[in-house]
Amino acid sequence: MVRSVTALKTLLVGVIGHVDHGKTALVRALTGVETDRLKEERARGVSIVPGFALLAAGEGEIDLVDLPGHERFVRAMISGATGMRAVMLAVDAHEGIKPQTVEHLEIARLIGVRRGVLVLTKADLATPEVIAARAAEIAAAASRAGIQAGPVIATSTVTGAGLPVLGAALAGLLDDAEAGTDDGFPYLPVDRVFSRAGFGTVVTGTLRRGALAVGDPVEIVPGGRTAVVRGLQIHGRPVERAEPGRRTAVALRGVGLDEIGRGQALSMPGLLAPSQWVDVALAAAASAEEPLAGGTACRLLFGTTEVAARLRLLDRDALEPGAETQAQLHLAEAVAVPAREPFVLRLDSPSVTVAGGRILDPASRRRRRRDPRVTADLAALAAGGPAVALAVRLGEVGAVGATLQNLTRLAGTAPDRVRRLLAESGAREIGDRFVGAAAFEALRTAALSALAQHHRDHPMEHGIAVERLTRALALSETLVATVLRDLVASGTVAQAGNLWRRADFDPARNESEAARRLEQMFRRAGLNPPDESEAVGRDVRRREALTYLVGAGTVIRAIDRVQRRAVLFHREAVASARTRLTEAFPNAGTPEAGFLAREAGATLGISRKFSIPLLEHLDATGFTRRAGDRRVIVELEPGAAQKP
Repeated sequence: MVRSVTALKTLLVGVIGHVDHGKTALVRALTGVETDRLKEERARGVSIVPGFALLAAGEGEIDLVDLPGHERFVRAMISGATGMRAVMLAVDAHEGIKPQTVEHLEIARLIGVRRGVLVLTKADLATPEVIAARAAEIAAAASRAGIQAGPVIATSTVTGAGLPVLGAALAGLLDDAEAGTDDGFPYLPVDRVFSRAGFGTVVTGTLRRGALAVGDPVEIVPGGRTAVVRGLQIHGRPVERAEPGRRTAVALRGVGLDEIGRGQALSMPGLLAPSQWVDVALAAAASAEEPLAGGTACRLLFGTTEVAARLRLLDRDALEPGAETQAQLHLAEAVAVPAREPFVLRLDSPSVTVAGGRILDPASRRRRRRDPRVTADLAALAAGGPAVALAVRLGEVGAVGATLQNLTRLAGTAPDRVRRLLAESGAREIGDRFVGAAAFEALRTAALSALAQHHRDHPMEHGIAVERLTRALALSETLVATVLRDLVASGTVAQAGNLWRRADFDPARNESEAARRLEQMFRRAGLNPPDESEAVGRDVRRREALTYLVGAGTVIRAIDRVQRRAVLFHREAVASARTRLTEAFPNAGTPEAGFLAREAGATLGISRKFSIPLLEHLDATGFTRRAGDRRVIVELEPGAAQKP
C-alpha cells in the first residue's frame, strides 16, 4: 500500500568518527540494519561508502547515515554529510580521539551542523577512570567544533550497556529538531543508480530543499536531461510524496541507466544552471597549521559532486585558521548547485580538509578583488535569506532589472515564493524582468527630470513622445512607458494623445505673439491654407509656435497618404467643412447616396490639393467612412445615434 509519511517528524543524523571505532556496530545495535552492504566492506570490516538505516523514535523517524571513518574514504563521508542536520559522534573508549575524529568534527562545523549526541563505544573494555577521561576529551573536542550536545554516553554493543540511554538521546534530538529547510523545490544529489524490474532506472540520495511527488517532472543536472518521477520509496516503503530531509529512492521514467550517474542531481526543471564561477561564504579549518592562501588549488565537494577548483579570496591574500570571509571558486568544469548548499574544500596533497561553507551565488562571474561594493553584497548574501538575496541582486542590476529565473537561482527558493517576496518588496515586473523598488523610484525621478528639461528647452511644445524620451533616458521603451503610466496614475504626469508632460506644466502660459499671429493666418485662410514651409520659413520661434498650435489642437495637420504630404487647417475651418458637407449631402448615409471626392471639393470650393487630405482627416476622425469611391457621413447612416 502506498502511503505518505508527511505527518512524521524526521531528522537526518550523520554517524561520524574514526575508522574501526564501532560506528557500524552501534547503528546495527540500534536499528538491526547492517549498513556495510558491500562485499568489500564486510570483508575488510570498514565502511567505504555511506550506509543508511532507519531508527524509529516515538512519533518520528531518524535517518542514520553511517559515514566512512577511514582517511581514504573521507570524500565518501562528505557525500553523505552535506545533507545531515545533526551528528552522532562515536569514539572508542580505549583509543580515544584520533585524526579522523577531529576531521569529521571539523567537517560538521564547516557545513553548519551544530547539534549532536556524543558516544563512547566499547565501554566494556575500559575502566571507569578511562571512560571519565575520554568523556571529558570528547566533550571538549565537540565544544571546540561548536557542537551542542548532552553528556557523553558510554555504550557497549556486546553487553547492551548505554543503548537505551543513547536511543533516548537521539529521540531528544528529534523532539528538539527545527523544521527542515523547505525551499519549495526538490534537490536530490544522486549517490546510487541501478535498475529494478518493473521500475526501470532508480536513483537514491538524500532529498533536500523541497518535497518530491510521484508524477513530478525533474531535471538531471548538470546535463539538462528531463525525466518524470515514476515511483518513490523511503527505506523500502512506497510513498506518494517524500519530504526534504529523507533518504529517498526515486524511480524515473524517460531516462536510461547510462544517462544518469553519481555526481549528478535531480532538481526542479529550469532552476539550476551550470557555472564555473560560484560565490561562497567560506570558513577555514580551525585545525589548519597555516593560513589558506588565495589561489590555492583544491577539490570542491558538495552533495555527491567533486570537482577541481581554485580559491579566489576577494578581500585578503590569505585566510587564517578558523577565520571566515566571502570568496569565489573557479571550477575546472561547470557544476549546477543551489544557493546556500553546504560544501567542503580539500587538498589533494596532503589529503586534508582545509575549508568549507555554503554557496552564495551558484551562477556568478569573475568579480573584482578589494571592491567594497562586492564585499558588502556578498556579506549581505552570507548573513541573509532569500529576501536579502533578491534585494542584493536588484540593487546590482538597477534599472536593467533581472529575470525571474536569475532571481530564483540566487534566492535558492521556488519561483512562486520569489514572486511573493518581490511583490512584498515593491519590485515591479516589467516585461520579462523585475526592477527593484529603489531603482524604479530612481527611474520616476529621472523621467520627471527629463520632462522638466524638455519643457525648459521647448516651452511651447505640449509634451514629448515616448520614443523621444526613451532616447533621452537611454532606456527601453517598455520600461519608460511603464514609468510614465505609473507617474500618470500618481497625478504627476499628464498624457495628451501620444505626448507626455508634467502635470504642473501648462504650455498655454507660454503662448507667444508668434503663435497668435500664426493662428490668425490659418483662421483667415480657411480651407485654402498656406504650406507649412511658407507659414514658418526658417524662423525657429514660428516653428515652435506652430508645434504649440498643433499640440493644442488649434491647427490640425491633415495627411494626404497618396501624395505623402501634410496640409494644415484651422480647426474652425474643419468644423465648417463638416457642417457644409452635412447640409450639401443630407442623404449621404448610404453608399448609394454618398458623395465623391470631387463633389466634396466642388461643394467646399477647394482643389484636390486640399480636399483629399481634408477627407482623409474626416475619415480618420470618424466623421466619414469610405465605401468604394464614395464617402458616407457616419452620423447619417441608418441606425446611427443622432446628436442632440
